[in-house]
Amino acid sequence: MSSKRIAKDFANCSANAPTGMVVTLPVEGNMSVWHVQLEGPADTVYEGGKFGLVVALPEGFPFKPPTINFATRIYHPNVTNDDFGNICLSMLKTDNWKPMFSLRTVLEAVRNLLVEPQPDDPLEARIADQYRTERAEFDQLARAAVAKYASGEPTYPPVPAAS
Repeated sequence: MSSKRIAKDFANCSANAPTGMVVTLPVEGNMSVWHVQLEGPADTVYEGGKFGLVVALPEGFPFKPPTINFATRIYHPNVTNDDFGNICLSMLKTDNWKPMFSLRTVLEAVRNLLVEPQPDDPLEARIADQYRTERAEFDQLARAAVAKYASGEPTYPPVPAAS
């Protein structure tokens, strides 16, 4: 893992975070796990929500992609509708990942999924179908999930201390 690269990306993301995001280290000295608070983008069904994201940088980063999960439940075609919050984002797939991608760019892409879901590359096929064919119902359920899960400050899973 390139600690110099991670430190540079963290400095960039914390000082110049993407719109609506706050990036922090949950454990001082452990640069391999980041917490991101993402405000639901304006003019979307997620507006008003506060979503927690966990960014985990693997051994081998930047040559291996980070793992990003929603710590806050969200009703979305590209995020698993469970407590794991796995994200389907093409740039995070091993075959598509490029070491030149900055983590700021990756976080912007995650935020953009809330603005423009990608129902043709879903993790939740039923939600994707609903997004395409029953948009009013999708919007209602997504807003209800925001009210239920994302109305307060995000909570995150525990992170082990740096070794």
